[in-house]
Amino acid sequence: MVCLTESMVALRPLVVLVGPTAVGKSEIGLRLARGLGTELLTADSRQVYRGMDIATDKPAIEQRRGVPHRLIDVVDPDEPFNAGQYRTLALREIERLYSERRVPLVVGGTGLYVRTLIHGLCDAPPADEALRTSLLREAEVRGRYFLHEELTRIDPQSAARLHPHDEVKIVRALEVYYRSGRRLSEVQQRHGFTEQPFSVLMVGLNRDRSQLYRRIDARVEAMFERGVVEETADLLNQGYRRDSGAMKGLGYQQIAGYLSGDYDRAEALRLLQRDTRHFAKRQLTWFRKEPGLQWWSLNEQDSPEEVAGRLLETVQSFLRELAHRRSAEMPASLIMETESTS
Repeated sequence: MVCLTESMVALRPLVVLVGPTAVGKSEIGLRLARGLGTELLTADSRQVYRGMDIATDKPAIEQRRGVPHRLIDVVDPDEPFNAGQYRTLALREIERLYSERRVPLVVGGTGLYVRTLIHGLCDAPPADEALRTSLLREAEVRGRYFLHEELTRIDPQSAARLHPHDEVKIVRALEVYYRSGRRLSEVQQRHGFTEQPFSVLMVGLNRDRSQLYRRIDARVEAMFERGVVEETADLLNQGYRRDSGAMKGLGYQQIAGYLSGDYDRAEALRLLQRDTRHFAKRQLTWFRKEPGLQWWSLNEQDSPEEVAGRLLETVQSFLRELAHRRSAEMPASLIMETESTS
């Protein structure tokens, strides 16, 4: 395990592991957390919802017992949740880990959560529930693509990076414009996400596209075998509407269409595989814009244990280099104490 001293804690090291869905982040991150002797802080905008387990591919309970996973099961599916709330909760967990002399490890695929955590929040107006309700009602009357078309008219740059079905983010962008008169893209560019509260090591995992797509297709098939249809039906029976924010997420949206008779089970499977591949492409596009991110290309021969072992060595090297750079006169052995895991 890696134990930080007070002098190293003051440098606020943070390890972040990102990449597209199905690339293998969760398995590798779990093993890296064990090697570091730390906990895993999830950066996933869908795993925050309680009761939404299979389609979000949450880690099994047994895995969570072995390595605590924080920042999942935070809110119910009908409760709002955003990047600002995520950052508040994540910072609390990070400070606790520092107090315990452990290295914080963030693993996930939601780029906005990661960027907000390590670079801060832009100066945008707070949420306006009345305005949001009005926008959603107008979308019900004028069609599901109305909001995206409206955003394209007033803020084409923000609209270009958002999927037309991503209602939550589209509404937020419209809200910023209607409340402040400023485009969200301009607000974000002005902010620049230049805050640097941490010394960050960010590693991005990727695979050959055909290999990644095979893994995505296999994962979706496994979701059906594990009961994603039954999970979706149970959520709908609990009263969570098909058109609510969380239920419109990847997986539940496609299964709800099947349960409503819009298409058959085979088509639901095909749609979910297709949409998950598109989602992975958007994730890669986002992360490729992150400065300082180190890309690791994986292949089928790379086991999670082997990759996690190499990552552990990389983290240890990162901490040594950080210590030397900030405190050149102090031996790294006095700043970082490294023990072998049992």
